[in-house]
Amino acid sequence: MQAVKPRSRAGRMASLALRACVASLSFTVLAVTGYADVMLGSLRESVTSTPALDRVPDTPTNPDDAIDILLVGTDSRTDAQGDPLPPETLRKLRTGNEAGVRTDTIIILRLPGNGDPAHAVSIPRDSWVEVPTGGKAKITAAFNLAKQTEIQRLRDEGIEDQAFLERQSDEAGRQALIQTVQDFVDIRIDHYAEVSLLGFYLLTEAIGGVDVCLKNPVYDPKSGANFPEGHQTVSGSDALAFVRQRHNLTRGDLDRIVRQQVFLGSALNKVLSAGTLSDPTKLSQLLAAVRRSVVLDDDLDVLEFVKRLRGLAAGDVEFVTIPVVTITGRSPDGQSIVEVDVDEVREFVHELVDGHSESAAPEPSGTSAAPEPSGTSAAPEPSGTSAAPEPSDTDSGGAPAGQGTPPPEPITAGDVPCVN
Repeated sequence: MQAVKPRSRAGRMASLALRACVASLSFTVLAVTGYADVMLGSLRESVTSTPALDRVPDTPTNPDDAIDILLVGTDSRTDAQGDPLPPETLRKLRTGNEAGVRTDTIIILRLPGNGDPAHAVSIPRDSWVEVPTGGKAKITAAFNLAKQTEIQRLRDEGIEDQAFLERQSDEAGRQALIQTVQDFVDIRIDHYAEVSLLGFYLLTEAIGGVDVCLKNPVYDPKSGANFPEGHQTVSGSDALAFVRQRHNLTRGDLDRIVRQQVFLGSALNKVLSAGTLSDPTKLSQLLAAVRRSVVLDDDLDVLEFVKRLRGLAAGDVEFVTIPVVTITGRSPDGQSIVEVDVDEVREFVHELVDGHSESAAPEPSGTSAAPEPSGTSAAPEPSGTSAAPEPSDTDSGGAPAGQGTPPPEPITAGDVPCVN
């Protein structure tokens, strides 16, 4: 048998050099990860916080061991400190001039305590639900109804400082929204995270854009969406247009929800990747954006939350939508609404943690060919609620009759599926 020759001196030197490179790379990864942890840990001291969770009455007892985080996207025209955004910034955000705040994105992130996959549960903005200010309204209006009521109360007391009015009324709005969601799905909201249009814009710029894919080219002047078909990277104003478009989509707002889910899944995967958290420049830009435009509850441990999310970046989170009865409903005052069965919604949300759910919400009963109706705000909000009008991107339009589609498959954080 031929003897094995000892490695040459050059070979041994190459091996040692390789080991040194690997060790150096490992040390660098550990160092930048540690840097990221330090930066994230310091974020708690500088980000805007809210005590709204502590002020919500009749908080239900959780039926399971999940941690439930309410993720909210608002169309606020102010920053996290209540100061109005300058006109040039509003132009970049492609917003209208409507007053008030709508919560166009409402998602419950359910993190099971046993390590099972997490679920991000979307609630359609036009879901017709009970609200704390009395009666029923679209869930997107719960925040603004309470906000306008609080503004009026403070003005009656002689307070005119606009930044103070914005901050205090936003707290009333957050409390009302949390209470609305808790009452609707019958679970306790453990944490709250809110990002404004400005934050969305800045966050996508900080991470170098988000990868998305469209089945067909789209053009929608209302939202500013103008994209070719296929895979592409969007950021800033284009990213906002991508997730805000609802007109000229087959199922209107339900298709917009699918876009939001795909976008968030792709963004989550990118933020938690080594390319973002290990890049000091990107990380600094990301944290600067968070400080300027994100609001978190007082008890949310940012570092612990991000560590938990790191385990979800490989696809262990599914984005789903609550079941709805019909997407072509009408409120008593003529508004276009999404009708929901409260018991069915609660069962669906609870079973996501129990492990018995099929994940994807069932097709709305009796609406397999019924798309989002034309318009969602032609009629005013219920009288006496002091609600501001709906934003311009929800005025008229919607899907043409008879072009419904089956519900999509659940989306994971590792996917970039092509969507309408």
